[in-house]
Amino acid sequence: MRRTGTPLEFVIFPMLHVASPTFYSQVRIRLRACDLIVVEGVRGKSVAASALTLAYRFAPRRRRNGLQEQRDELVLPEGVPVVNPDVTAAEAIADLKTLPRSTYLLLMVTAPVMGLVFALRGPRAFLSEDLVVEDLPSTLRAEMMADDPVGHALTDRRDERLLDALGEIHAERADEPIRVAIVYGAGHVPAIVSGLMNRYGYRPREAEWLTVLIPA
Repeated sequence: MRRTGTPLEFVIFPMLHVASPTFYSQVRIRLRACDLIVVEGVRGKSVAASALTLAYRFAPRRRRNGLQEQRDELVLPEGVPVVNPDVTAAEAIADLKTLPRSTYLLLMVTAPVMGLVFALRGPRAFLSEDLVVEDLPSTLRAEMMADDPVGHALTDRRDERLLDALGEIHAERADEPIRVAIVYGAGHVPAIVSGLMNRYGYRPREAEWLTVLIPA
């Protein structure tokens, strides 16, 4: 994304917590050409946050899945400065607790179960239905997920924190010919794109496709 009259450009890398090793290596290669990396990553630890991440930490444990869990050492190249404006684990769980108690408890119970199903059945169990190349939702499930209260609880504060950080970078370094990489989950990308457009005048100028995974 670029803005008329300023040389700074933002390069968005939509990520998944689980993907093929090749995808992460391709992202790493492209990040070497960037001058600053703004990276996702909830800071700190909590029991509840660990329970949620079981949903994707199970999947890479079966070799036949051919998947890896996203980790900084797989993605971030040495020598490029990194900024992490994400929330703390305590803040993330506090946002989830604004949901109805029954919804919160159900989420805590189902996350590990979903991870186990993912690990046993492979990526087709969930990803094949959700990761489609469409501008608009094509299924009822996709439409429901697009305005899911759980999704808002998981992302709204984090999106706002990220956009504030990008605004600071724009204010301080817009006149520099640098590439700023935004390495965040794909679910955050709509907010990133609209925020950079509406707040700061950046527009999408070019794009490149990378293969995230090839389901077995």
